[in-house]
Amino acid sequence: MLSLPTQPPEVYQERRLRLATRVAGATTMIFAGRARPRNYAANTYAYRPDSHFLYLVGCGIQQAVLVGEGDIWELYLPEDPPGAALWHGESPSLEEIAARTGVARVHALRTLSSRLHVGADRIATVPAIDPLTRLSQGALLGRAWALHDDAELGPAPLTGGDAALADALIELRLRHDDAALQHLRAAAEGTYAAHLAGMAATAPGRLEHAVVAAIEAEMLARGMQPAYGSIVSVHGEVLHNEGHGHTMAAGDLLLVDAGAEHAGWASDVTRTWPVSGRYTSTQRDLYQVVLAAQRAAIERVRPGARYRDIHLYAALELTRGLVELGIFRGEPEGLVERGAHALFFPHGLGHLLGLDVHDMEDLGDRAGYAPDRARAQQFGLGYLRLDRDLAPGMLVTIEPGFYQVPAILADRGLCGPFDDSGALDRARLAAFADVRGIRIEDDVLCTEGAPEVLTAAIPKDIEAIERLVGRGVGA
Repeated sequence: MLSLPTQPPEVYQERRLRLATRVAGATTMIFAGRARPRNYAANTYAYRPDSHFLYLVGCGIQQAVLVGEGDIWELYLPEDPPGAALWHGESPSLEEIAARTGVARVHALRTLSSRLHVGADRIATVPAIDPLTRLSQGALLGRAWALHDDAELGPAPLTGGDAALADALIELRLRHDDAALQHLRAAAEGTYAAHLAGMAATAPGRLEHAVVAAIEAEMLARGMQPAYGSIVSVHGEVLHNEGHGHTMAAGDLLLVDAGAEHAGWASDVTRTWPVSGRYTSTQRDLYQVVLAAQRAAIERVRPGARYRDIHLYAALELTRGLVELGIFRGEPEGLVERGAHALFFPHGLGHLLGLDVHDMEDLGDRAGYAPDRARAQQFGLGYLRLDRDLAPGMLVTIEPGFYQVPAILADRGLCGPFDDSGALDRARLAAFADVRGIRIEDDVLCTEGAPEVLTAAIPKDIEAIERLVGRGVGA
């Protein structure tokens, strides 16, 4: 049974009209996508509509297509197969769908081909993530896109009207309207409850699975779902560790990167807490270094600030702390210029956040990077997902970290030409062996003035975390 929009139809009408003014002269076609089978066709993963479609329509309708030009927008929907009402319940009428989404008319999907009388070259679209939908797009519109985006090569290249449509969607979605912020704040509230439940469920001798269950139960209880695969791991040095089979032990740090999704809108938060409920002195020292870097970076989320500069400032603050602890030798500014910080902070400071946890990353660096900017070649900086000047309404994550990654510290070529001789005191570093990884992440809204941290309620001060860890175990 399809869901209907959670916002008034005027929200989506206004978004579509704003889009149409940016692609004047072209007919826009946005595909909703379809559920993907797990093993046989009727056993599917939960359906998640294409984010561009969700932004403009407000609900997910499998295989639907949104078509529009100017202020006239129409939906083309598949007809229910026989027996659909038995298995899935009655579907809303076409009239109700039109009224709730604010489109002019709703048609049967089988009539879509007749809409192509304008010529496929006048139709602008974006390639779907779902391979079957992308195949349908290619057959219908004569697009020669690859079936799968390659992580190294990026998404399918866009030209002509397709490129203009992608740029228009990026322009619209970079700055969130009030309706979007309503959902994003709700997602942050669900994430707050989830992280508190995770802290309470943590104790030595338990599996990471127990913490995942506590976290995701809070999301589900609120009608939400995880925005991405939850990272809950005592091996925090593995940046995207989605395995949960380790037994937590006293002395471990548990890195938890988990965020709720509300009506398609995502939250993304990381906290790192001690399994035993108390940080060791070395864990405390490094945690405070990461927290100071994060707070300094958040304060710089202001209109006109370049995100790349905020990343480098966080790296500088982190490096200062590591020099003070004796892990690095030298002037912090020179160390950052050489890229030394990437030995312990190898990823970017964060990314855009919205309908996708890495918002609009289906469009690659076209979304994350301003038109006159390109990724750096330096190790660490080259993983930065965002290099734009911030503006009110933009939501970003701020997530510096410290990790002892064996492959980096063993100098297996990951860092390129960097030579740590004279910079890194490995004997001093050995004193911090009980820290595999620390990351602290919040969702930060750029406003006309001071930044608004949507996830500020989730504790990150050492004393507050220590009061919460393990309090739900054995209760």
